[in-house]
Order: sequence, then C-alpha cells, then structure tokens
Amino acid sequence: MSDFLGYLLTGLGIGAGFALVGSGLVAIYRVTGVVNFAQGAFAVLAAMLTSTLLTAGLPHVLSELAAVAVAAVVGVLVGIVAIGKPGTDPGTSLIITLGLGVFAYAVEIVLWGDQPRSFPGLPGVATVGGARIQAHYLLILGVTVPVFLALAAFFSRTDLGKALSACASNRYAARVVGIDVRRMGLLAFALGGALGGLAGVLTTPVQQVTFDSDVTLIVNGFAAAVLGGLTRPGVALVGGLLLGVAQTLIAGYGWGAYQLEVALLLMLTVMIVQAARSGPVREAAR
Repeated sequence: MSDFLGYLLTGLGIGAGFALVGSGLVAIYRVTGVVNFAQGAFAVLAAMLTSTLLTAGLPHVLSELAAVAVAAVVGVLVGIVAIGKPGTDPGTSLIITLGLGVFAYAVEIVLWGDQPRSFPGLPGVATVGGARIQAHYLLILGVTVPVFLALAAFFSRTDLGKALSACASNRYAARVVGIDVRRMGLLAFALGGALGGLAGVLTTPVQQVTFDSDVTLIVNGFAAAVLGGLTRPGVALVGGLLLGVAQTLIAGYGWGAYQLEVALLLMLTVMIVQAARSGPVREAAR
C-alpha cells in the first residue's frame, strides 16, 4: 500500500508539470485558435537557463523567476512570428510553431550542448501515509495548484482576463467592441510561454532535461489539454494529474517503456469520443 501511495503522489507531481504545459496550450488556443507546437520548447529553454543561472551563482527563486520571464518573452516572439501577420490562418500558424520548435533544437544545442541537464530542487524526503517521496514533488503540487487558482481568478475577475475570454468566445464580436484581438493573442502566447517555463523549472530537478525533451512534454501536455477540448484550463489540470498518475503506476509496476504510449492512447480515445459527441450535435444544427 505504501508503494502505491508513493507512486500516486509522485504521479501527481509529474502530472502537475504536464498540466502546466497543457494549460499553456489552452491559453493560446482558446484566444487564437492556434495549437502551439513550440510549447514544450518554452519548458526546455527555462530549465536550461535556470541551470546556467544557478551555476553562475544566482540564487534559487531568482533564477527560476528570471527563466520563466525569459520564456514569456520568447512566447511573445513566437506569437509575433506565428500570428503577427494579418490574415494568417490557424493551420499556417500551427506549421510555423512546429518549425520554430525544431529551430529551438539548434539554438539549445549551440548554447547548452546535447547532454542532459538538471539542477537541485527542494532537498529531503517527505513521508506521507507511510510512503516516502522526494519533497520536491510536493513543492511542484504546492506551486501548481495556486497557479491554477490564480488563472481562474484572472480570467473571471480582471478586465484583461475577461478580454481574453471574450476573444476565446467570439473573436469577431471582440473586435466589434474594440478589443485588439492580435494584442490579446500575443498576450496569450506570453502567458503560454510563462506556464511552459514554469513547468520546466519545477520538473527538471526530478527529471533531467535535454534539447529534445519538449517532445515528451508537448505530447503529454496536449493529451492533458485535449481532455477539455483545448479550451478549459481546469480540465487540463485534471487531465495532467490523471496522466501523471497513470504513467507513474505503469512505470512503478514494471511497464515503464509504455509511458508515452499511455498519453497517445488517452489523447486518441478522448478525440474519438469528442468527435462522436459532436457528430449528432452538428446533424441537429442542420
């Protein structure tokens, strides 16, 4: 039983990282209609930059905050390239983000090489219900939950958040009432960059990162986000946690080679179910 509880708590910590990546995808998609396949690169960039800053002597917290801020700025730059030109359709923007994600490989190899990187997180071991886990997993959960609560408050209680939500509901109507949809899209990319960067700095102490770690992150993040139709951050949190727990249980009981396949299977199943549900709705609308 203690083993199961340990796997459960570890999975929740890992899943929280997936959820942060997924929520970044949701933040961008619900405003712009673009699936940002460079989302995982934000996490890798922030993780490697944090490692460099800590090596240079900058203390924890400052290093992580600086890295997340840089990831947000890079998010804006990706947004400028992807949606900056008027009339760019979401499909074209998707291809652009995919190309930028590949370009990020080259930049990261030039700056940091191709060897795995990590840095120390919260030290120590925590005992919960007889299960012993790294204390850093609890830190990941302790940061992720307030972040999602803050996101919910931001979108529902602030004028800026409501403007972003208006773009998500109806971009044409948002333009009519004077909301700059392009600016809101760039802000969504900045938010996506910050959330991806936060995922990177939180999970790297327990999972080493390399230049191509974004593949695993984007697959798992997308699987978490697609559970809510790429529009609901709260559902992305639930999806990420479930995915993290499922993968950890599979690895813990001897099937670790199939962790990525779990994400792909979940994503495929959800998409099939959603397509099956939307079919009757479209027929009724006709």
